[in-house]
Amino acid sequence: MPDLILPGLIDVHTHLRVPGGEHKETFATGTAAALAGGITMVLAMPNTSPPLTTPEALATARRAAAADARCDVGLFAGAAPADVAHLPALAAGAAALKIYLNDTFGRLRVDDLPTLVACFSRWPREKLIALHAERQSVAVAIGLAATYDRPIHIVHVSRREEIELIADAKGRGLPVTCEVSPHHLFLTEADAARLGALGDMRPLLGTADDVAALWAHLNDTVDCIATDHAPHTLDEKHSANPPPGVPGLETSLPLMLAAVADGRLTVARLTALMNDNPRRIFGLPAQPETRVEVDMTPYAIPADGWQTKCGWTPFTGLMAGGRVSRVVLRGEVAYEEGRVLAAPGSGRVLPNDGSRQGRIEQPALHEGKEIRTWKR
Repeated sequence: MPDLILPGLIDVHTHLRVPGGEHKETFATGTAAALAGGITMVLAMPNTSPPLTTPEALATARRAAAADARCDVGLFAGAAPADVAHLPALAAGAAALKIYLNDTFGRLRVDDLPTLVACFSRWPREKLIALHAERQSVAVAIGLAATYDRPIHIVHVSRREEIELIADAKGRGLPVTCEVSPHHLFLTEADAARLGALGDMRPLLGTADDVAALWAHLNDTVDCIATDHAPHTLDEKHSANPPPGVPGLETSLPLMLAAVADGRLTVARLTALMNDNPRRIFGLPAQPETRVEVDMTPYAIPADGWQTKCGWTPFTGLMAGGRVSRVVLRGEVAYEEGRVLAAPGSGRVLPNDGSRQGRIEQPALHEGKEIRTWKR
């Protein structure tokens, strides 16, 4: 009997590296990692090589996902100054549009007003716009939401001033949602110094005060927990020019369960952050007969033994509050006791009609029901 049963979790911010980065991750390995972490639906970012800014590139990525994904996958379309004319054609095959207001891999940074105007004017209103916005760019994102009177989602919030500005915007009734990543909740700039390149990511790790602010807003302002799973090989990380980014699909739930065990988070709030809110905000489909069974025995996160192709974690040694023992996806056992049973291609590529009016349909079994009390 499992200690805890959760619905299939949703991660709305992953980098699965297809096309162009298959030596780091593939749809097969990335979705295996997702299942091992209790995640049954992921949305993948468009800053690939080539980026997902044209119908041809998006179609190629969708075909790869259909062939290899073990859980459900949706893809972001990317905004690029040279490709804004493609936005209406991209919408049908994309879960949402991603705009990078700050630096990213490739040619996807948007720092000119005409491109921003084109994105907010041409992207269908029934589909969400997500923005990579750091520090003062958060104010730009909120201003765009107010100017165009349409919902936006701000990704990987990491600083006190950012979360407080978002809280103020929400208090004023602006249509703004946001996410926080586990590495910005459980690691600080002191850990970055200790980890070296393995602790380098974007946004950079914050101060202890930044982390405290994120936790203070986790039960109200924050809408989603999203991993920003961004794998790189150890050879790349130990090179003279290491790329930023860390894996996180397999450690997100275990770390958040530590917060549940510590009393910082309830099971109901965890379920909202990792299932209900992502589904509602992005208009994602229900997954019937889907559940995650959890063993709430605490353990120290190991250095290896991961499903992700990159094979490492920045969280080694941190205490996890529990581990995924079994995942059932649409009535079929997809993961059990360390073994990924779902075959490549068994996941669905989300057509995602983008509806923000859809009702969240969760079976009664999937209400974050605690079966027994565990020791804290």
